[in-house]
Amino acid sequence: MIVATAFFMLLFLGMPVGIVLGVAGMVGILDMGGGHFLAMVPDRFFSGLNLFPFLAMPFFILAGEIMNRSGLTMNLVNFAQALVGWLRGGMAHSNMLASVMFAGLTGSATADAAAFGNTLVPAMKKAGYSGPYACAVTAAGSIIGPIIPPSTLAIIYGSLMGVSIAGLFAAGIIPGLLLCLVCMCLIAATARRLNLPKDDRGPSLSRILKEFRRSLLALILPVFILASILTGITTPTEAAALAVFYALFIGVFVYRNVRLRDLYAMLARTALITGIIFLIIASASILGWWMTFNQIPQLIASGFLSISQDPHVIVGMIVAMLLFIGLFMDINAALIILAPVLAPLSLAIGLEPVHAGMIIILSLTISLMTPPVGACLFVLASVTGERIEAITRSLWPFILAQLLVLIVTAYWQPITLFIPRMLGLAN
Repeated sequence: MIVATAFFMLLFLGMPVGIVLGVAGMVGILDMGGGHFLAMVPDRFFSGLNLFPFLAMPFFILAGEIMNRSGLTMNLVNFAQALVGWLRGGMAHSNMLASVMFAGLTGSATADAAAFGNTLVPAMKKAGYSGPYACAVTAAGSIIGPIIPPSTLAIIYGSLMGVSIAGLFAAGIIPGLLLCLVCMCLIAATARRLNLPKDDRGPSLSRILKEFRRSLLALILPVFILASILTGITTPTEAAALAVFYALFIGVFVYRNVRLRDLYAMLARTALITGIIFLIIASASILGWWMTFNQIPQLIASGFLSISQDPHVIVGMIVAMLLFIGLFMDINAALIILAPVLAPLSLAIGLEPVHAGMIIILSLTISLMTPPVGACLFVLASVTGERIEAITRSLWPFILAQLLVLIVTAYWQPITLFIPRMLGLAN
């Protein structure tokens, strides 16, 4: 009880979540009755980061920064616009499609929201879309980032739980594409009622081919990353390092718009983003040790199983709990704390580890666009000046559509396991 009180009190006071997790864990350790337990805190703090796959995260983030600076991101947007921009609500459609392509470069929802919030949202507003609707489309598309590989959440989950990261990457492909598809269907279904603008130019094969050639260098990168990891040629960390080299080579020697002096700003931003994530991971490992020592995961699992033995009911409770916790907690922290609790429970009810991991990742990812702590909402509000309340009102139809994808993914294993099983990465 004292740990929960300290956790929510500090969170309510506005303390950074990384500090909240560490302090709550230390309060729990002190409450165990011995200051000698505190000697374990530094060890747990640093050992929580002592996992080689975690090195992939800063490399993927830096690769995305370089791609943005070199202009390759806008080439992807233009290619998406050539493919679907001629439809009613074409810029909304192209926003979703570009999010899929951009997800293959960074694996980060907030990076997607920031990049498109600065570029696509102003363009959509200029074309006649309302600001809140443009932000809602961008938020809905941004959560595809942590699902389509490479995914930072998959790296964290796979590293902590000993699940194949390549398998999790492969498992995210179909759910990520489904998220895009249902949102595009929703846009198409409501485009006429909302009077969404339509590009005056019709479909053009020559334009598609022209934009494809321009975006080819950007499209090659996610294909290379995914192919090299899934075939076992490289580890995720090695693939991420090669992605940085590729992006840097293209920006410096092909497009020649990335200079050495630009690297400082990109490295500083990468260090800031990575530092925040790593602080959360390290601090959460302290709280996680306290929970494990007190057998809290076993107690929670027993509580779930005492309510029902039906796997379908247990899966529903897991999803509901993750969606609820995601409303109030940073998803990286929630993943680190809850994965050791829910992974054994999922195994107890017969879920395949890769499928269970994707359910957990997808459930938490959707909470990135739900108030009051939806990170993508805050990013878009800060870069566009739109009010979070207004964005949320336009966003609810997309949230409901993506919840439908979550339910189908949770209860129909082939959606996540078809590709991993085909590649021999899942049972």
